[in-house]
Amino acid sequence: MALSFEALALLLAIVPMRMILDEPAAATIAIVVLTLACVVLAGMSRRAWIWPAGAVLQVAVIACWPLHWALGAAGVVFALVWAYCWYVKIQLARPPKR
Repeated sequence: MALSFEALALLLAIVPMRMILDEPAAATIAIVVLTLACVVLAGMSRRAWIWPAGAVLQVAVIACWPLHWALGAAGVVFALVWAYCWYVKIQLARPPKR
């Protein structure tokens, strides 16, 4: 679910990037590629390797900071959300304490 929201947020970032940046081509391409990666990973969410792959995706979004600081900031926010989701998944997989 978090990846779906991230894909939506990235798609919504295309228009402001095109208005703010003098040369928006690189940012637009990066956003589209990252959005497609989010959608693909969200579709494969039942696989065990999705959690590390999602973490790599978050690092890739943060790495877009040189394109515009807002992309990096969104990457940090979604990385924190992803880390929390991963933590909750681990906690729910453990047997309950009695």
